[in-house]
Amino acid sequence: MKQLFFLLVFVLAGSLWGRPKIDVLVMNNGDRFTCEIKKLERGVLYAGLDYVDGTISIEWSKVTRIESTQLFLVHTEDGSVYEGTLRTPETPAGRPVRIEVLELTDRPETLEQRRVVEMSQTSDSFWRRLSGNADLGLIYTKGNSTTQYNAAAGVRVKRERWGGDASFSSALSKSSGVTASTRNQVNLNGWRRIHLKQWFYTGGAQFLQSSQQGIQLQTTLGGGIGKFIKDTNNARISFSAGLAWQETKYDVSIENQSQNNALAGLVIGDLHLFRFKKTALDITASVLPDLTQAGRVRAYTNTAYSIQIISNLWWKISFYGNWDNRPPANFSGSDYGTSASISYSFN
Repeated sequence: MKQLFFLLVFVLAGSLWGRPKIDVLVMNNGDRFTCEIKKLERGVLYAGLDYVDGTISIEWSKVTRIESTQLFLVHTEDGSVYEGTLRTPETPAGRPVRIEVLELTDRPETLEQRRVVEMSQTSDSFWRRLSGNADLGLIYTKGNSTTQYNAAAGVRVKRERWGGDASFSSALSKSSGVTASTRNQVNLNGWRRIHLKQWFYTGGAQFLQSSQQGIQLQTTLGGGIGKFIKDTNNARISFSAGLAWQETKYDVSIENQSQNNALAGLVIGDLHLFRFKKTALDITASVLPDLTQAGRVRAYTNTAYSIQIISNLWWKISFYGNWDNRPPANFSGSDYGTSASISYSFN
């Protein structure tokens, strides 16, 4: 009986590990693949083949035919979401390729391929929906015993109508005879689309430590309403606005006033540009005008430009910065810097 139980568990585990690779892809040069379509993201279609170890990346714009009996969630540029199996109807030469989503309770929905920006299996486990990165950079100079390092990591998840991400970054600069400068930041963010398709509400938290500004810990909690201005296979642009609460604990050895609390407005802009397996540009900027101290404004930005080296390995140039136009006396109003690192990404 015990052996039968373990055999049943083994069979069920095997069935959950993956589905049969019976999807069909045809490329515009005539190449044909029988595979398992994983997902479409940022203009890249991910698929698994029986004779390939791992997942391959395919440029979505080069696909001319797609067939799958698996249920997919399909997102389009205007924020619409469809669920169903996939097929490509006959298309006259020279006409845009179209994708039919055969929905379960309605007639087939025909979409232009270029309008489809994301697809995901409805049966995917939570773990298979995760993507992320890990970055590391290091510089050492013997002459003045200078050490600089930067490290970062992030993980993202996206479902049919909501998404979230968590990230961590750390930077240290130390020279002989000079006090080390450190900066650590943690971001937690989430969003959910509302019935207006391109609109969403969002919330998040940021935790910042900056020795340059004498900040032991700055906690920011905020939320608001936003809109996707553009959401295509090569660009995603969004803006949001709302309110934030901020608590800043300063280094008491520099300033007697060791804590500052504020209610602030919150404006955030996100820009993401990407080319198939070549380059990516990510910019996030936020401005917090203080509502409890008129005229005081804080601003933050994180920027990264990535160039692919090979497969999932990228070379990344990053810029970070945060500013306060009215810091407490004897405190710096800014902290910013650049770094270069090697980044590993996973999907």
